[in-house]
Amino acid sequence: MTATDRSIELLTAAAQAAADRLAHDIIAYDVSDVLSITDAFLLASAPNDRQVKSIVDEIEERLNKDLGAKPVRREGDRDARWILLDYVDIVVHVQHSEERVFYALERLWKDCPELPLPEDAVKTRGKAEEHARLSGADAADGPDGELS
Repeated sequence: MTATDRSIELLTAAAQAAADRLAHDIIAYDVSDVLSITDAFLLASAPNDRQVKSIVDEIEERLNKDLGAKPVRREGDRDARWILLDYVDIVVHVQHSEERVFYALERLWKDCPELPLPEDAVKTRGKAEEHARLSGADAADGPDGELS
């Protein structure tokens, strides 16, 4: 069994919305062969809680407005460290970068086929690592902007 056309449509719109809100490392897996509860997972991350929430809000708004889809469940709003949107056909996971590394969902689903995403979403690969590297460089700067 493979992801349905509706799942692909939802996934594509959600991935584009996440990319538009500057999500990092967007990837999608067809989990239809190993799970009976959904066809696909979309994973995305962001470096802070506010951006996680912003990405989730944009995905929800875009899927509702463009495709008439509303999640049947939304979890994780309180801390905004890992928010899950369940659309039945797809499940969207937007995680804080630290949770993304810790839980490593990609490792769990690595045997599932990766699904194609819009080019804007594909371009987000490696952004979390780049952001962490740049943030680390900023932290090493002294108050006058020179390395201490």
